[in-house]
Amino acid sequence: MPFARPALAAGRRVPSLATFALALLLPLAAHAEEETYTLDPVHTRVLFAVEHAGFSKAMGTVSGSSGTLVFDRDDWRSAKLDVRVPIHRLDLGDAKWNEAVLATNLLDGKRHPEAHFVSHTVEPGEADHAKVCGDLTLRGTTRPLCMDVVLNALKRHPLPPFRRTAGFSATATLSRAEYGIDAWKNVIGDSIELRIEAEAVRGRADASGETPADTQAEPTNEPPAEPAPPTEPQPEPTP
Repeated sequence: MPFARPALAAGRRVPSLATFALALLLPLAAHAEEETYTLDPVHTRVLFAVEHAGFSKAMGTVSGSSGTLVFDRDDWRSAKLDVRVPIHRLDLGDAKWNEAVLATNLLDGKRHPEAHFVSHTVEPGEADHAKVCGDLTLRGTTRPLCMDVVLNALKRHPLPPFRRTAGFSATATLSRAEYGIDAWKNVIGDSIELRIEAEAVRGRADASGETPADTQAEPTNEPPAEPAPPTEPQPEPTP
């Protein structure tokens, strides 16, 4: 005698396998647009300005920053940023100034050759603007820092290898005394203005520092290059 199928309570439905699978995939779909980008050290630069004895603001740059960005343009709050800035590559435009600022009584570049920023919160604003807050470690001291960030572009780069690229501009202000950099108070101001220009390419860097390229090129309106004219045969040398 076949077993009888148990009766279902009135109004109760058994979820189908498709419904169950969809429920499992929904959390994954919510993060499907998150992408990991790697900072381009060539096109990422930190500019800083500090008062010089009340006469002017000395300006310098640091190039060669590295790091990763996890980013979804439609969900800024999920973004994560981890950046290392090679302080030892600081450039004020003068070798003696560079040496003085990297000395032990200021940045102490030998013992602390890099700064490290890790984001904790991202508050989106209007028109691709956001406030990114996290911890900055500088000269061995970690303090909170917030940056005003604007997304300039997010698209495939027009030049080979045509990687998908995100470009940002950011500004911030910090007190050097909060990081224990308090020498030369009568010459160097306490407030440091920061401006960051950054480009990040999609994909994580491998051991060599390279990121995988997007192989498909964007179409262009430029005509194809003309083939080079054939070269005339050269006469053989006579004996």
